[in-house]
Amino acid sequence: MTPEIMTVLMFTTLVAAIVVGHPLAVTLAAVATLFGLIDNGFNVPGLLDLFVNNAWGIFLNYTLVAIPLFIFMAQILDRSKVSEGLFDALYIVLGGLRGGLGLAVIVVSTVFAATTGIIGASVVAMGLMASPALLRRGYDRSLSAGIICSSGTLGILIPPSIMLVVYGGLTGLKETSVGNLFAAAILPGLVLSGLYLAYVFLRCSINPKLGPPIPREERTATPGQKLMMVVKNFVPPFGLILVVMGTILAGMATPTEAAALGAVGAVLLALVSGKLSREVITQASISTARTTAMIMALFIGGKLFSVVFLSMGGGDVVADALLGMDVSPYVVLVIMMAVVFFLGMFIDWAAILLVVVPIFTPIAMDLGFNPLWFAMLICINLQTSFLTPPFGYALFYFKGVAPPEFTMGDVYRGILPFVAIQLVGLALMVIYPQIITWLPDLVFGR
Repeated sequence: MTPEIMTVLMFTTLVAAIVVGHPLAVTLAAVATLFGLIDNGFNVPGLLDLFVNNAWGIFLNYTLVAIPLFIFMAQILDRSKVSEGLFDALYIVLGGLRGGLGLAVIVVSTVFAATTGIIGASVVAMGLMASPALLRRGYDRSLSAGIICSSGTLGILIPPSIMLVVYGGLTGLKETSVGNLFAAAILPGLVLSGLYLAYVFLRCSINPKLGPPIPREERTATPGQKLMMVVKNFVPPFGLILVVMGTILAGMATPTEAAALGAVGAVLLALVSGKLSREVITQASISTARTTAMIMALFIGGKLFSVVFLSMGGGDVVADALLGMDVSPYVVLVIMMAVVFFLGMFIDWAAILLVVVPIFTPIAMDLGFNPLWFAMLICINLQTSFLTPPFGYALFYFKGVAPPEFTMGDVYRGILPFVAIQLVGLALMVIYPQIITWLPDLVFGR
């Protein structure tokens, strides 16, 4: 069979197997095995040699050691309830504004995103804490669901992010090292958070019934008390962020070493807050082992898939199709972003990265795009995959912990404006690439 036919069949088989419901890691490896055998004339020893060499290369990747360390940090922080005090403080400070409680949710989720990097932890924590309060204060259910789900997804983008660690381990390029990716993701994450804040504030200002303020008689705290509450609950998580990100950006530690500092810092925070126990350590360790095993299984399956796909000429087929189009490079960019967005509606972010990055990155470089800028566009795009139906994970995380008054219809209606906001944010990054490249250039040089 020609490479063109093999490429179409390989992708069709992959999508069909995922839609049927087979596990992603197994599906990627199985499809790679099937088409690898077809391509090499059923030379089993040769295919096994190819697989073993590439799988072993993954385990030798020092950068990936940061994955279990960041996951452990997130699990400890989640179980020590670091975000609860900050939410209570901002609830009092911002509650007097129209939409103020929603604004507090977005701010807390942004801070929480910078300390966890795991979507499930952010959405579940805010769903448990904020959804009953929003409901009790008369907030519109759709708007409330959209606020919690969208702001919770910032954890996949704002560093330290597991997705950025995985991306950096995939490319092997200096431009897209984990340190550069962390620096490049800070401003885009804050821009998206700012867009969410502006949308909620403007919408509730126009229609106060969507997000009524806290009654005046309940606002009894003095300005000094409010300031002390915010400082007391903001300093610990922000200090941890400075330890992790500051050591990386200052060149004092590699991302892996900074992840170790973050894990130790999370344990110390839990100890100081009186929430550290044998059960917390045990449960955090078990969750870390399970999540790390899942990610590494996906990593291996995706690596085998991409190796077979590229070895049979699939990468050349896609590259020739896109580069051969007599259009602007930005039209090709839009096509690649549309493919990532569409895949995000059905496939897990890790599988998308593992499949598209080895294919799209060389094409982007051939078109003259900055690989770091292009990498961040893909990561921002993938953030929408947690919100887009039918398989947006954030939607189901939220529905699983929200009060029964929230219907799935409320959730779907609520996230649509925020998906549009994310796409606006993506467009801003395309129009103004300095939002992505300015901080890495400042910290690490061009």
